[in-house]
Amino acid sequence: MTDKTFSFELREDGIGIISMDVPGESMNTLKAAFAEEIRAILDQIRHDSAVKGLVLVSGKPDSFIAGADIGMLDKCETSEDAEALSKAGHAICAELEALKVPLIAAIHGPCLGGGLELAMACHGRVASDWDKTALGLPEVQLGLLPGSGGTQRLPRLVGIQKALDMMLTGKQLRPKQAKKTGLVDEVVPKSILLDVAIALAKKGKPQRVGVKHGLKDKLLEDNGVGRNIVFDQARKAVLKKTGGHYPAPLKIIDCVRVGMTDGMAAGLAVEAKHFGELVKSPESKQLRGLFFATTQMKKETGAEGVAPKKVHKAAVLGGGLMGGGIANVTVTKAGIPTRIKDISEQGISHAYKYSYDLLMKKVKRRHLSKAQAQKQMMMLSGDTQYRGFHDVDLVVEAVFEDLELKHQMVKDVESHCRPDTIFASNTSSLPIGQIAQAAERPENVIGLHYFSPVDKMPLAEIIAHEGTSPQTIATTVAFARRQGKTPIVVKDGAGFYVNRILGLYMNEAAYLLMEGEPVEKLDKALTAFGMPVGPMTLLDEVGIDVGAKIAPILEKELGERFQAPAAFDKLLADGRKGKKVQKGFYQYKDLPRSWNPFKKQSRKPVDESVYQVLGISPAGKLDPEAIAERTLLQMLNEAARCLEEGIIQSARDGDIGAIFGIGFPPFLGGPFRYMDKLGAKAVVAKLKALESQHGGRFTPCALLEKMAEEGGSFYQD
Repeated sequence: MTDKTFSFELREDGIGIISMDVPGESMNTLKAAFAEEIRAILDQIRHDSAVKGLVLVSGKPDSFIAGADIGMLDKCETSEDAEALSKAGHAICAELEALKVPLIAAIHGPCLGGGLELAMACHGRVASDWDKTALGLPEVQLGLLPGSGGTQRLPRLVGIQKALDMMLTGKQLRPKQAKKTGLVDEVVPKSILLDVAIALAKKGKPQRVGVKHGLKDKLLEDNGVGRNIVFDQARKAVLKKTGGHYPAPLKIIDCVRVGMTDGMAAGLAVEAKHFGELVKSPESKQLRGLFFATTQMKKETGAEGVAPKKVHKAAVLGGGLMGGGIANVTVTKAGIPTRIKDISEQGISHAYKYSYDLLMKKVKRRHLSKAQAQKQMMMLSGDTQYRGFHDVDLVVEAVFEDLELKHQMVKDVESHCRPDTIFASNTSSLPIGQIAQAAERPENVIGLHYFSPVDKMPLAEIIAHEGTSPQTIATTVAFARRQGKTPIVVKDGAGFYVNRILGLYMNEAAYLLMEGEPVEKLDKALTAFGMPVGPMTLLDEVGIDVGAKIAPILEKELGERFQAPAAFDKLLADGRKGKKVQKGFYQYKDLPRSWNPFKKQSRKPVDESVYQVLGISPAGKLDPEAIAERTLLQMLNEAARCLEEGIIQSARDGDIGAIFGIGFPPFLGGPFRYMDKLGAKAVVAKLKALESQHGGRFTPCALLEKMAEEGGSFYQD
């Protein structure tokens, strides 16, 4: 076995095969140390007249190159160090591009980030038609930009607009999409991938005549005026979406603009400079930390030393919005046959339709074939009785928040399923220990709390009560991960973790509303801070009735600080449950003529009659920063209290839960990273100032008080 990553073999027909295979790793990632190896091979090629063409392949069976090793960025002490890394990548790609013989990349599996940049430096690209082959530049998701020439080569291959779309979103292209855009030359079955790449290399360097544009794209991309419009619109769209909190997208636009205006050399220089600056930016540091945290979590079972059992068949109780969503991800992401039980045929039909509609969207976008969609639909089955439950490994309960009903579900499952079948409750507020009281086998009972919409929200809370077995925990964690979720294991208790911190945040927004702060001002203050939606919009989306039902449960179990203002009762008395009944804080019907739904900048107007219902006159005395601070301090204080009580196992889990569960701004790293940035002393001082004005709901938790006294922090890195 060799300790080298790159190897070279010359075939009898003069085609050389360059293979990349990082020893001891399941996937290839690029490291700065590989430069010497690559240069040695290139030097050998340049001095061997027998070489007529080259093919770059991966030695890994299921991936090409997954990107660059992110860990090496943390070793950069200055932005100049990171800039030097980028320039080293430029130099290697330039040497590949300058080879006199044709170099073709044979791509099978993920080809991302630095891997795609390396492939774009080749003279041609052939991709396999495998459904896991994907090409993309996802650096923006880490607060970075493609630093090895990606901002320059991608626009020249696929056009400015497509390149910006890929780089600003991190979007990955499937093989056929990549062929259509011009990113790859051929898409073929894996069995003939190497043969086709070799044949392409024998033909000589592919002759490229530039990007093929339609009339509209020609007008926008083939002249300076049109390009300026493209860059200006891209900048406006980025600022609207990010609120200016993320510097990477704007720097990507600048790199492309300079490169397409002043030439590739100028573009590469700007790319290296911006790359260096971004590596040392606080936003990228937090996003990279998030990446490492989630990567580490994938290796954890939730129960140390216990291996999970494989779930071969699952069932869902309840065909509503949550039940339909859970069944969908179990079939489409986990690939597990799923049985839906509902009290009515209509409920089962709704669950079927939920999956069917989502699958048809994928078919329309050509992410799935009709045959693949039909195959997935066939994995769903349903019944109004418990027929077909005898061989189910795990049942997810998604019925109403009613303890007696959930007790009945536990008894039904235990009588119709195997003795080792896991009963996982999707309750959002009821303690799992209370649900398990009805069980003959409480060791099989666990909480598995999803967030709506299930197919989009990445978090799942795994809630173990005192009697839950380690085997049940490990199996449920593995099951959630197969569904595409990032699971965190939390201790049992009302509201668990996410709903506890969210509950106080929403309550405080309601108190501010009752003090006369306008609905739209509250929402704008929090979206300006970086939250994906404001609290009033969120209440409308989730359902005001849902918030009203959860609040008393939290208050009963956790104390007076969870007491909700009178707003909820008044709203419900007026029939305002939010978006689902087209009546809440915002207007959903009888919209004024001036409101234009086709303009993205337009918001639904506030239903002004809500103020009369609440008996208030909107005045708006506080500035947006004060509104954001007051609501968020409630969230921060409760997050620290959850850590203090052992509800969450670590600050890391608390940050992941808040970011993936409620959209806490990723660029801030999560509530605990944010508190470390502010300093415990400052957080406590702010809480005490609010406590003197508004009472005990702002009393700092003991952990924060202690940290403020001792100068402690949640993270030691």
